[in-house]
Amino acid sequence: MSRLGDQPVAVPAGVTVAFDGSRVKVKGPKGEMAFVCPDGITAAMDGQELVVKRRDNSTPQKRQHGTTRSLLAGAIVGVHRGYLKEMEIQGVGFRAQAQGQKLTMSLGYSHPIEFQVPAALKLEVPDPTTVRVSGCDKHLVGEVAAQIRNFYRAEPYKGKGVRYKGEYVRRKAGKTVA
Repeated sequence: MSRLGDQPVAVPAGVTVAFDGSRVKVKGPKGEMAFVCPDGITAAMDGQELVVKRRDNSTPQKRQHGTTRSLLAGAIVGVHRGYLKEMEIQGVGFRAQAQGQKLTMSLGYSHPIEFQVPAALKLEVPDPTTVRVSGCDKHLVGEVAAQIRNFYRAEPYKGKGVRYKGEYVRRKAGKTVA
């Protein structure tokens, strides 16, 4: 039995959930998201809670049950509060700037790196060494942050590069002269 899938999802005030067959639309102050429930999984409102149910107790249905409930709970949190990934840029001359939805970074290469952020997300550069990506879709926010980080991951010798805020980079000792 899916213990997670059986738990109802609380729907906060200001968030509306609409159903169109197997499609669930969640709308809130931060945006709007849609989710299609897999075959055999249904979602319904029970007062101020969203309840996810499955057709039978087969193993694939149990797996889909918990996954669907988690994805719908994430969508509700996303449209209510939103998600945020904050990154730091460390290194001499390393910096970033934003022009609308385009992020331009100088990361020690011979050319500036330009990255177009999807329109569904909000991009902020409060100072040249901090980049914030926010939006209502948890997966998309994490994916875009990972793509930005992969342009120059923090290296272990000097620690320079792009890293998540608060990420620990294990430092290595450099070569020593004997």
